[in-house]
Amino acid sequence: MSRKKMPSGYGMCYPIVGFASCMVFIYMSFGDVKVKLNFNKAPKLDFVGRNGTQFVVNGKPFYINGWNSYWLMDHAVDEFSRYRVGQMLEAGSKMGLTVCRTWAFNDGTYNALQMSPGVFNERVFKALDYVIAEAGQRGIRLLLALVNNLQAYGGKTQYVKWAWEEGLGLSASNDSFFFDPTIRDYFKNYVKTILTRKNTVNGIRYKDDPTIFGWEIINEPRCVTDASGDTLQDWLEEMSAFIKSIDNHHLVTIGLEGFYGPKSPEKLSVNPEDWASRLGADFIRNSQIPNIDFASVHIYPDQWFKKVGFEDKLKYLSKWMLSHIEDGNKELKKPVVFSEFGLSNLNKDFEPAQRDRFYKVIYDIIYKSAKKGGSGAGALIWQYLVDGMEEYNDDFGMVPWEVPSLYALVVRQSCRLSKFEGVAQQQPDFKASCMQKQ
Repeated sequence: MSRKKMPSGYGMCYPIVGFASCMVFIYMSFGDVKVKLNFNKAPKLDFVGRNGTQFVVNGKPFYINGWNSYWLMDHAVDEFSRYRVGQMLEAGSKMGLTVCRTWAFNDGTYNALQMSPGVFNERVFKALDYVIAEAGQRGIRLLLALVNNLQAYGGKTQYVKWAWEEGLGLSASNDSFFFDPTIRDYFKNYVKTILTRKNTVNGIRYKDDPTIFGWEIINEPRCVTDASGDTLQDWLEEMSAFIKSIDNHHLVTIGLEGFYGPKSPEKLSVNPEDWASRLGADFIRNSQIPNIDFASVHIYPDQWFKKVGFEDKLKYLSKWMLSHIEDGNKELKKPVVFSEFGLSNLNKDFEPAQRDRFYKVIYDIIYKSAKKGGSGAGALIWQYLVDGMEEYNDDFGMVPWEVPSLYALVVRQSCRLSKFEGVAQQQPDFKASCMQKQ
């Protein structure tokens, strides 16, 4: 998603799902988000695997109620901002959230992890080490994205620029990222370095660390110069196989937005508009790649439709999600994670209460799928921040404890999903609180 500064002052409270009782639970369970956990009581994490359309841990079901905080590594670099990492992860733990999606890349920009092809900033790498170690201590798993299709934090644009500056690039087009052999080698080298990194905090190599839920190959891939989808498909097949050749412990996903392409003509009517089928991505075809363990989908109807009212966006939201869950059940036989969702506060008809309704539709669809053992495996909010991060915010972001109605809704979803899990995925004190509320 685009990174837009978000105006402050919207944190009004709207009642939902037994608001009064939830508020008591919130303030009793949340407390001071700056307080650290007792590390001696940190939960032991095991690797998340897949059994058909479900995630499993030690053979028992595992569901995702999670969020995006793309900024964790960046804020872990400097001492003055590092506390925000623990504050955010602690908040997630208190809410019963199981997975946080964050960037494991920053290419050629300020605080770059990869300063040039194969040249890494150890100070920034130690910041990523810190993020992973802190997440593990709090029982939060991380979905780590490896590169951006967009220009933020370098992205494929930076890789193309590097090859062009060295006189090795075949084309100045951003899409040469997918077909230029030199750039493919750049990216493979990056992936290998990440996967084989030995964490300086806990001594565990990334590929052996169960704190990492899985690898996302690229955030929102598009290859508009080849609408057939062949170029992106070839790249995804190669990169997913390369990751698996190094790391056979972790799950791999793509990072798709979920648009259907020309290989799925019967599904084109589900796309928001005709343009969505011409982006070089194809949800079913891409997600069928054998080394892709689960499908990823984003949910932004207010970005895809500019002249559609909120009620119609809600109707489309259900259609979009149910179509992809059906794909997971029948076509892919894999879990489906809605790895980004949000509602912009810049919509001309926006009211804070709309987010309550929007999120509730998403959570209810996931819950109903989970009750049936279906492929709807979870969803991750875009995005959460902590206090004092205005420059990192956009028109979707929020500080979770400043929006009590949504906080209550998220906690409710964590409690609901925990009933289906065969092992204690959240902190024991959170699960005890859920039991008290039932």
